[in-house]
Amino acid sequence: MWKVRHEGSPKHLEVTLQQVQQGLVDGHWEPTDEVMGPGETEWVAIEAHPMLEELAADVEPPPQSPHDDPTSLDMTALIDVCLVLLVFFILTTTVAALQVRLEAPSLEEKTRPVKVIRQKDAEESMIMCKAAVIDGRVVIKVEDEMVEMPRLTAAFRGYARGTNKTTLLLDLDDKVTHEVQVKVIDAAKGAGLENVQLVVAPPKTTK
Repeated sequence: MWKVRHEGSPKHLEVTLQQVQQGLVDGHWEPTDEVMGPGETEWVAIEAHPMLEELAADVEPPPQSPHDDPTSLDMTALIDVCLVLLVFFILTTTVAALQVRLEAPSLEEKTRPVKVIRQKDAEESMIMCKAAVIDGRVVIKVEDEMVEMPRLTAAFRGYARGTNKTTLLLDLDDKVTHEVQVKVIDAAKGAGLENVQLVVAPPKTTK
């Protein structure tokens, strides 16, 4: 009896030579599988056995299983992600534009000028705010009370509620920067003081 096994397998079958040959033709065995003939002590590949090598050479090798091209990419997922990002950006842009339109001041507020008056024309119905640069530091006083910039809006609001004054009279030192002026005016707007007037000192006369 012949012994046959798959290559490297610890199990084998005992068959006749005709069964080995028929199994090789039918595809049950491959040329690389191993056989051991009667009286033989070592396993030999079917294609290397003298009695089977000619038949093994005539057997067509099994078709190779197709493999996907590793260089090809599935673009479906990438297209889905791009569409999601596109929709997200469109919605974000639309909401941002709508928010700007809702928060934008009216045309009247944009064109409303800051009035400039002379110091002698100041009225008691106005909240007096002075800003000056002393020793390199900006000092702000509201009705002769020193107020820090972060508390300026609250101070304006407190004076407006207590005195029913709606106009801010702003007296600026020559060294006060435009940035500080804008911050003071913004604080007044935040406190509900829509009317802001700047004090202009009278020109100095030379003798």
